[in-house]
Amino acid sequence: MRLQARKILDRAFAGSGVLAIVLMAAALLILLAPMFMRGAGAIFFTGTVEHRRLMLEKFERGDRGQIETEIESARATREPVYRAITDFEQRLAAGDGAERAKYGKALKELKKALHCLLGPTPGSVRPMLMRDQYGQTRWDRAQVKLARVLSREEWDYSDPKKGGVLALKPRAADFTGTPVETIFPYLERNLDKMLLPRRTMYWQFLTDESFDSHFFGGIWPEILGTFYLTVGAMLLAIPMGIVAATYLAEYARASRLLDLLRTCISTLAGVPSIVFGMFGLAFFITAFHMPRSVLVGSMTLALLILPTVIRASEEAIRAVPQTYKEAALSLGAGRWHAIWTIILPAALPGILTGIVISMGRAAGETAPIIFTAAVSVGKPLAIWQTLTQPTPALSWNIYNLATEHEAVDEVRHVQYGLVLVLVSLVLLLNLVAIVLRARVAGRMRA
Repeated sequence: MRLQARKILDRAFAGSGVLAIVLMAAALLILLAPMFMRGAGAIFFTGTVEHRRLMLEKFERGDRGQIETEIESARATREPVYRAITDFEQRLAAGDGAERAKYGKALKELKKALHCLLGPTPGSVRPMLMRDQYGQTRWDRAQVKLARVLSREEWDYSDPKKGGVLALKPRAADFTGTPVETIFPYLERNLDKMLLPRRTMYWQFLTDESFDSHFFGGIWPEILGTFYLTVGAMLLAIPMGIVAATYLAEYARASRLLDLLRTCISTLAGVPSIVFGMFGLAFFITAFHMPRSVLVGSMTLALLILPTVIRASEEAIRAVPQTYKEAALSLGAGRWHAIWTIILPAALPGILTGIVISMGRAAGETAPIIFTAAVSVGKPLAIWQTLTQPTPALSWNIYNLATEHEAVDEVRHVQYGLVLVLVSLVLLLNLVAIVLRARVAGRMRA
């Protein structure tokens, strides 16, 4: 009876473990699938002729003859819209003041909405900002802008019980009986001919610099900056962490001081990352007058992940069978030689596990680099520039674009693209480290 009950419990625990794994995988799928789908929209999307014109003028990409033909076709389709507005403006200029007062504000708002949709009016002065030099480059945003051309937002206070209610009012009603009235149905029918949407693969999103606060371009400076910060932090933390772990596991004698030191290391592993960021600002930048740079950010991140590297490495070293060390010493090897040639190679798989965890955390941290290394917009840095200059980073720019950008909705695809790249980068780093760990462990077993 006891044996049967034990078998039932074993199966129950095994089933619970499988169920937990399935639920975790489902949760990850639910969380990551929309993120990956929307992030892929930064690379694969329906681009307009404005996007192709941008690529041609700024990057010299695309078939010049074909794009110029498309631009002329789009301008010809847009011409009736601009002509109707010009005729109406001339009529207002020749009319009385009452008519100008009636239509002036509405016409100004309409022209602004059209500028956002189609770009500058032909023959007008070229705007200074790059975002104002082109119409909508993405078809999904063009449809949003079309809705704002066709309708305007207005607060409705007719029901005192509900208070103000935001309602959409057709703009055509503001121009009844004027030449402008005809452009609204024309826009609805011919928007695709005005913008010529076409499926686009913009893989240069990963290699281009950003322009005009991420309205255009790619995220290469952010990718490179994250790589610099992560690699720099690991180069600083791994040697110090392994040396400290070796001392604690092999040289330090058991004492209250050693127990206190281990407690402090474990406590530091749980300190909020913003505390390390403030420490980096106060210690490296304020006290030592070091410039805000990738170097300072890497040192701050190294301090953040150092406790994890130490604890994981110490446990890996302690897990090596004592007989390994005894056999090496009995053959005449010195203490340090035994540690270097026998203990550390045997502990390497466990040490790499701690490094994998630390690497992922270093790549995704935001708070430690806000005050020490990160900027919102910047150029890709050469290696020697990392000693003195700050850099954009994936984690910081995700936060910055989502909370502080002046046009959050216009750069939403960039936000998700940054998230996709950051998650993929962390997964790739972890995969490489896991494969390396498996190979090392296989060689040790052999």
